[in-house]
Amino acid sequence: MHVDIVPVGEVPALVKREASAGLRAVYGCDVTLHDALDIPDDAFDSSRNQYRAEDFIELASRVGSGDKNIAITAQDLYYRRRNYVFGLAYLSGNGSVISTYRLQTSSDGGFSNRSSEDVFADRVRKEVVHEIGHTLGLEHCDNSRCVMNFSPTVREVDLKEQNLCGTCNRQVL
Repeated sequence: MHVDIVPVGEVPALVKREASAGLRAVYGCDVTLHDALDIPDDAFDSSRNQYRAEDFIELASRVGSGDKNIAITAQDLYYRRRNYVFGLAYLSGNGSVISTYRLQTSSDGGFSNRSSEDVFADRVRKEVVHEIGHTLGLEHCDNSRCVMNFSPTVREVDLKEQNLCGTCNRQVL
């Protein structure tokens, strides 16, 4: 499998590096990093002061040439009636997106003495692996430690591991 990472807007080198590392570690895939693209103007919803996640998925699918493509942005994203999303992917599709906007909180909930940069990097890896998992046909997992577990808050992102549980791993082999 080959995954194309498509940065949209300003995306720090740390984010690009951690996203690539997470995908390689969990899926053993080849990763290509594209040059950054401009944020699509028409994706902005001024009434919410947020961006539509679907527009970033469409952009990644159009620009990326990998088996799977993921847009990464620092913009605040939403999907339909949800207040926000860390990421979005269509089940078994080829495009996905993650936003680092809400992953940058300084606290890790008191789980460790790691630096805020390490906590942020860990969250980026988990969210990229999670969204690409959806494009591979994986749904949300009931195992709270599995990276495919639904995690609507950063606290829940921090609780899960970067890896797939045995059941999810067998589904992508």
